[in-house]
Amino acid sequence: MKTTKLPSAPPMEANDVAIVTGGTVVWLVGFVVLLPFHGWLADHGDTKWLWTCLAGFGLGLIGIWYCRARRDAIRRSQAAEAAGTAEAADASRAE
Repeated sequence: MKTTKLPSAPPMEANDVAIVTGGTVVWLVGFVVLLPFHGWLADHGDTKWLWTCLAGFGLGLIGIWYCRARRDAIRRSQAAEAAGTAEAADASRAE
C-alpha cells in the first residue's frame, strides 16, 4: 500500500507574549500561595516547591523579554519587506 504525503500546514500564529505572561503569573501565584507555608514545608523537607515556583517566575520573566524581542523583530522584518516591495513597485511604475 502506498501512502501519499500531504503538504505541510503553515505555522500557526499565536500571541506568545500573552501565553508566556499567563504562565509566569501562574508561577508567581504558586509562590505567593506557598509562602505562608514556608515553615511547614521546611519541617517536611519540601521547600523545593517554594523555590521551584520562584525559579519558574524568574524564567518566565526571561521568557516574556525573549517573546517581546522576537515579536518586535518579526514586525520590523515584515515592515522592511513591505517597504522594499513598495519601493520596487514604485520603481517599476516610474519606468
